[in-house]
Amino acid sequence: MAEEKKPDDAQRRYREFLDLMPLTLSLAGLPTSEGTRPYTEEQIEARAFTIKHAWKAARQVARECIQK
Repeated sequence: MAEEKKPDDAQRRYREFLDLMPLTLSLAGLPTSEGTRPYTEEQIEARAFTIKHAWKAARQVARECIQK
């Protein structure tokens, strides 16, 4: 049987996500919008891809720092 995830696990993961968000956005290095021109769908997808990979890197950096 597969072990069900506890609500505490989801909360912990969400908190980890929020804690890593500043580092993630810094690593992603994405410029902010000009405000008058919204991003196109393709630009949003590209930015989301960049943020996703930056989050993985931020998570790895945090884990390495904690283990040392």
